[in-house]
Amino acid sequence: MSTKDGYKLFQANVLKLEEIATGVFVLSYKKLHEFIAGQVVAITTDLNDESRLYSIASGVREEEVRILFNVVPEGKLTTQMSQLVEGDQIFISKPFGKFTGTKEPAYWIAAGTGIAPFASMFYSGLASNKVLIHGGRTLSAFYFRNVFEVYFDDNYIPCCSQQSGQGVFKGRLTEYLKSLNELPPEHKYYLCGSAEMVVETRDILIQKGIPFKQIIAEIYF
Repeated sequence: MSTKDGYKLFQANVLKLEEIATGVFVLSYKKLHEFIAGQVVAITTDLNDESRLYSIASGVREEEVRILFNVVPEGKLTTQMSQLVEGDQIFISKPFGKFTGTKEPAYWIAAGTGIAPFASMFYSGLASNKVLIHGGRTLSAFYFRNVFEVYFDDNYIPCCSQQSGQGVFKGRLTEYLKSLNELPPEHKYYLCGSAEMVVETRDILIQKGIPFKQIIAEIYF
């Protein structure tokens, strides 16, 4: 089976759909294909429609695949996905993509649902020697925070632009990065978020002496 945008798709069934914040969901289905932490899949609910790409948010050794998504008001697919129930059919591609994690020391920098590939890396055992910086507009935007806080301790930095909270940097993640005196130039820097966030963050890192080749970016639509 293929969609008109060219991806070969496979039928899967919804195992669970959980709303973890207002308009933000985690969809689960049984794993059909092996993947590398950080990869994406194309998903649709209708073979007559175009699919959309979503990062996998589960670990490579798990038996189910989890997809984190938020409902976009003008987005037909996310609205349909938010209404799925257990047993409903979806269509998914094999995992693909090069935004993949390693065991090297790194900074993981995400905005909003751009945290998904880092959740996959975390659940795949790649969190050692990592610093996780997550930006969100509200305190409810720090998905998987309860797990990350326990593991990373001071190496987990939630940055909130519109609300204040205990253990949270008040401001955008770019402001947090600007506030740092120095960053290790030998580390890798993984960026996942909107095009604006990725470009601005990359510029800040370069200004702070991080070599361009050490920065790996994924635009999250």
